[in-house]
Amino acid sequence: MARVVERERKYSGDEGFRLPDLTGCGGVVITSDATAHDLDAVYLDTPDLRLARSGFALRRRTGGHDAGWHLKVGAAGGARTEYQFPAGPDDTQPPAELAALFRAASRGDAVAPAARIVTRRRERRLLDAAGRALAEVAEDSVEAHDLVSGERQAWHELEVELVDGDEATLDAVDARLRAAGARPVPVSKSQRALGGRLAAARPAPADPAAAPVQDYLATQRDTLIAHHPGAWGGDEDAVHDMRVAVRRLRSTLRTFRGLWDRRESEALRGELSWLGGRLGPVRDTQVMAARLAEAVRAEPDELVLGPVAARLAERFAADLATALDDLRAALGSDRYADLLRRLDALLEGPTARPVGRRWVARLVRRTVTRADDRLDRALTTGRADDVALHEARKAYKRARYAVEVREPTVGGPAARLVERLKDLQVQLGAHQDSVVTREVLRRQALRAYADGENTFTYGILHARQATTAERDVPALIRAADRARKRKVRRWLKR
Repeated sequence: MARVVERERKYSGDEGFRLPDLTGCGGVVITSDATAHDLDAVYLDTPDLRLARSGFALRRRTGGHDAGWHLKVGAAGGARTEYQFPAGPDDTQPPAELAALFRAASRGDAVAPAARIVTRRRERRLLDAAGRALAEVAEDSVEAHDLVSGERQAWHELEVELVDGDEATLDAVDARLRAAGARPVPVSKSQRALGGRLAAARPAPADPAAAPVQDYLATQRDTLIAHHPGAWGGDEDAVHDMRVAVRRLRSTLRTFRGLWDRRESEALRGELSWLGGRLGPVRDTQVMAARLAEAVRAEPDELVLGPVAARLAERFAADLATALDDLRAALGSDRYADLLRRLDALLEGPTARPVGRRWVARLVRRTVTRADDRLDRALTTGRADDVALHEARKAYKRARYAVEVREPTVGGPAARLVERLKDLQVQLGAHQDSVVTREVLRRQALRAYADGENTFTYGILHARQATTAERDVPALIRAADRARKRKVRRWLKR
């Protein structure tokens, strides 16, 4: 299966629009002659269009240079990841390897033909002075047929896709096209083909007072789903972002738990904890492997006694393989699909009770205050209390996520507090990382000792981690003071 990152922009024009000369745009020297392609694509989706609603597009296409199964992830107009898989002559369903990547978007449901799009394409390459292709420009005549509703549409559009160019190339071409009368198109062909049914599938608006919470939760659910394909493959950023989305979901369900049926919201928090428990070991192993590899490299050669780097690499490679197997088993399970369906029902159905206009603001303020209290208790002993500081870190995560709920409506003041809380969270996180790293080193030293290896370097690394933790406490206190300044928080009372 091939994986490519597609960076393109789409445009439409009036009836008389003509493609302008694009030489001189971002290093373009030559425009190649046009090549014609006939493309015929059938898009598949669930009956309620969950893939399209999640920013996924699944198709089986014939014609062109990349015929076969394609899964696109991401919004049109930005960077999109495309997974490509060969198609057999009689294939009607995507291969299992591809289906695993959209399982979250489909909620585990079967997919069936939803739309057919036939495109007559004229494609040109934009070349630099060395003959290198910077981008491709495609003029498309499109005929779309919604295979369920029967709706038919036809339109013309332009696509500009990067090859070896950069964003500056796209920007220069964009300016030339707009000057000639082209208008950006914010949706993909499949989204446009299914537009009528997609509009009908949108959930009803939430209670205005509760809308910030519901919208925030929906964003986190969508983030979780968007990063499912990357997490399945073990991509570090995808695993991290998916894990953070799970944390935000759990935290928000806790902070604003009065909005929903308590039994169901708590059950969902439990299921999200299960999912986070599968993501955590993957991410923690990736981070710890990099952290300790860097720590060993930073030591003078004379202080590294024995195969320390090799032993750590072996240990983390084995741990990561096990953790990835466990994560894929979870992401492919019925339990995971059921979790997402229940989350949909919670977000898209009515809330358990109406709330007042100030209800959200009051809970946000309370969550921030509780985090302050946790940190104050952790620092009252005059030294770093590891357990108490870890609890304070978790409390500030909840506080930051709660403030993020209000950020779209409050704007800059909330954004500034989010940044201060993030800085404080980073300081608390660095302390906790030191605690965890020391325990990993202690256990690794015991293994080395049992194997008859020198444990001197593990002791050095352990001591350095302890020193770093003590040195970071003043920085932590300064970050807390910055986050508590009156001018940063006064909006919380509004």
